[in-house]
Amino acid sequence: MDENTTSAPRLVIPEMLQDLPEPVQRYLTYTGIVGKPWIDTVYLKQTGRFRQGADRPWMPLSAEEFYTTDPPGFVWNARFKVAGLPLLRAKDRYELGHGHMFGKLAGLITVFDVRGEELDQATMIRYLNEIMWFPTAFVGKNISWQEVDDSSAEVTFNDGGKSVSARMTFDDEGRLTNFATMRYREIEGEFSLDPWSTPMTEYGERAGLNLPVRGQAVWHLPEGDLPYADLEITHVEYNTGKT
Repeated sequence: MDENTTSAPRLVIPEMLQDLPEPVQRYLTYTGIVGKPWIDTVYLKQTGRFRQGADRPWMPLSAEEFYTTDPPGFVWNARFKVAGLPLLRAKDRYELGHGHMFGKLAGLITVFDVRGEELDQATMIRYLNEIMWFPTAFVGKNISWQEVDDSSAEVTFNDGGKSVSARMTFDDEGRLTNFATMRYREIEGEFSLDPWSTPMTEYGERAGLNLPVRGQAVWHLPEGDLPYADLEITHVEYNTGKT
C-alpha cells in the first residue's frame, strides 16, 4: 500500500439503525448522523449553573469534557463560582467501570474525594445519559435497546461486568426529550438511590449534528422535585485527538 494512502473513515450507514426501536431510529435520523464518520473521541464545552440543594445558592459553572467510546469513558473538568469568585474546581471521571469524583476549594482544600460502588453506578448512568451528544454510541457494542412504545425505549449500558438502564423518551420529530432512571445521589458522604431525570429544553447544531444543547438534571424526591443543574452545550468536537 502507498504510504500516503489512508483508510477511509468508518461511516454510519442506514443498516446500522434497522434493528433499533423506532423512536431511537427517529432520533438518530434527526441528529443527521447517518452518512457521518463513526465517533471515537469527543470534546465539548458547557456553561450553566449548579446547586447542592434546594436551600443552597446557584453557582455559575463552566466546564469541558472529554469522552472515549471504545473503551467508554469520560473526564469532566468544571469550575464553579462561589460568591462570585471561581474558587471551586471539580473533576468527575468514569473509566473501566469505575467512577471518581474530586473537588478542591481555592486549589488548596479538598472538599470531596469520592469512590465506591454507588459512585460507579452514578457515573455509569452519567455516561449513558450523555451519549446523546455522540449518537454513534447508540449503536455501540456496549448498548442494548428494548422498545416500550412509539415514543420511548429502554436502554442498557454494559461495561466492566456491570450494567445500568434508563428510559429515553422522544417526540414525533425524533428529538430526545427526557432520560429517566434510578441513580445514586451523594449527600455528605452517604448515598441514596433516587429517581433522576434530564429533561431536554433546547436543540441546536453542534459539530454538524442536531443535538440537545440545553437541559436540566432533576432529582425526584419525596419532598418534591429538585432541579440542581441547568447546562448548555456551547461547543462540540469529534475525533480531534483532544484528551
